[in-house]
Amino acid sequence: MNDRHEDAVGPGFAEDRMAAEAARNEAEQFRRLAEEAREVRDHHREALETIRREREQLREAAETTRIAREEARTAAETARTAAEEARVATDAAREAVVDAVRATADAMNASLEQMKVVEEMRRTLRAIKDVNKLDSN
Repeated sequence: MNDRHEDAVGPGFAEDRMAAEAARNEAEQFRRLAEEAREVRDHHREALETIRREREQLREAAETTRIAREEARTAAETARTAAEEARVATDAAREAVVDAVRATADAMNASLEQMKVVEEMRRTLRAIKDVNKLDSN
């Protein structure tokens, strides 16, 4: 009976058992490899997400820089315009001062001429008074 049991369970069974064990080991190895592949894939996904976030931050920084540069350009243009307006106003003020000095000089010359006329009239009046005094004596 033992022979029959060995025949039924015998060498073929042991080979089947070894083949099944090898298949289980191979399946476990594939499961580990699949798990490692998932971990690598997850790591790559995280790395790509980090790169995507960094690119977005760089894009935002570049946009902020562009806006600041545009504001600086606008401020520089405003300053240039203000400087030009100040130059024009300064030129106008200088011309006004020159005109005022000329008007003052002209007014002083007119006053001087009037003073000369008045002085001449006084001399003439004195001369007339002197002549009248002489005539009265």
